[in-house]
Amino acid sequence: MSKTLDDLKPGEKATIKKHKISGSLGKHLREMGLVHGTEVKFERKAPLGYPIEIRIQGFSLALRKDEAQKIIIE
Repeated sequence: MSKTLDDLKPGEKATIKKHKISGSLGKHLREMGLVHGTEVKFERKAPLGYPIEIRIQGFSLALRKDEAQKIIIE
């Protein structure tokens, strides 16, 4: 079973392997740097669990649960 961004805990780092998000959202995420080989750091979850905040290439990005579950990491 593949590990996803949703599996990380605050403070953990991982490298993006791929993501299974298509269409305009997938393109937008790729343009923001969510591509193979990019390191991300899981910053924190909102009080109710979502969205999550990750740090990528010097900026913070919030993702919904369904988006985080489609980003495969290693």
